[in-house]
Amino acid sequence: MPCWDGDAGALIVDPDPEERADYERRLAEQSQAREAASSFSGPVVTANGEPVRLMINVTGLAELRDMDPSKVDGIGLMRTEFLFQGREKLPTEEEQYRIYRQMAEWAAGKPVTIRTLDAGGDKPIAELTEPGDLNPFLGVRGVRLSLKRLDVFRLQLRALARAAVAGNLKVMIPMVTVPEELDRSRELFGLAIDELRGEGYEAAMPPLGMMVEVPAAALAIEDFNADFYSIGSNDLIQYVMAASRDEPQLADLARPSRVVFNLIGHVVDHANRRGREASLCGDLAGDPQQVASLLDQGLRSFSVAPGALGPVRAAIARYPGKAA
Repeated sequence: MPCWDGDAGALIVDPDPEERADYERRLAEQSQAREAASSFSGPVVTANGEPVRLMINVTGLAELRDMDPSKVDGIGLMRTEFLFQGREKLPTEEEQYRIYRQMAEWAAGKPVTIRTLDAGGDKPIAELTEPGDLNPFLGVRGVRLSLKRLDVFRLQLRALARAAVAGNLKVMIPMVTVPEELDRSRELFGLAIDELRGEGYEAAMPPLGMMVEVPAAALAIEDFNADFYSIGSNDLIQYVMAASRDEPQLADLARPSRVVFNLIGHVVDHANRRGREASLCGDLAGDPQQVASLLDQGLRSFSVAPGALGPVRAAIARYPGKAA
């Protein structure tokens, strides 16, 4: 009987006994993981009782309708691109503010980490990203674009500063490559807050962190004045390996390597020394087979797609601790 391997996206027409046994073993593990997710009612801990923070990645409010905030440790990544895509006009400050505020209110005091607009790369936006970019993943994207389009960036920062009054909001800047980009973003945030208060609005400066997805930033992480770090494994892997994550022929290269895990460990070590949080919000965090390797690097904060919560919880619970 054929076996469908959903992890590999392949149909094994005539599996041999070893392949079938491996398939059945993984099927049983996934079933156990789903049971663990449905019965989860306490903190996420490793097998030796060490706590691990487990948050979710979301795109919009619709994903939260059936989600109980008590079951997660917050939102580790809220992508704001959905507010800008597929529309004739860019969103106003008021539209953005309402969404960000509702996110903060849903979390009921738990952290909500909102990423400023990460346009460009595989996320083009009409009237904003630059058409005809020969290499969009290495082009004007993320904070590079925000610092060119200050009119758009200013409105988003104003909306975020207003929403920060309503809950435990955190803001992170994508595609940071050099310290000056983060410093300039912080300066612009401060100016937006001063402006809002001068207009009679309540506004607050939330913790300002950075996405660590460019190898240059990961290697020199101690140079950045960030309140927290969120590792973006998808881009980090493709930049380290010089292999596009969207090219099927390079799938074997676009996987985590020892070099990638070393960079993750370097960022986590620095964060721990400074008393700052380091989390990982890329696809790597949602892969149960990679959880132990990430925990070995000292990572204790994961942010995953809601559908990955059960398998990742189960993988964390099985982790016995790093071998001496």
